[in-house]
Amino acid sequence: MNITDVRVRKVNMEGKMKAIVSVTIDNAFVIHDVKVVEGQKGLFVAMPSRRTPEGEYRDIAHPISATARELISEAVLDAYQSAVANAIA
Repeated sequence: MNITDVRVRKVNMEGKMKAIVSVTIDNAFVIHDVKVVEGQKGLFVAMPSRRTPEGEYRDIAHPISATARELISEAVLDAYQSAVANAIA
């Protein structure tokens, strides 16, 4: 699996949700609405989710393996850091 594109679509400087991102895998599959969130232990990547009738949030799309999750998280956070650096410069 190769992350072929990461597009930071929206950056928020205020609040816990810092960015909304789209991730393209192998130039063949895209995941929209991936979020960069500020948590208690720092930034993390939240996959797109939907609220159930019971009020829980369930991921719509998510990596199956820890390796895939790490690869996506690293690519998303790198793209977010670059977008923030370009916005400040």
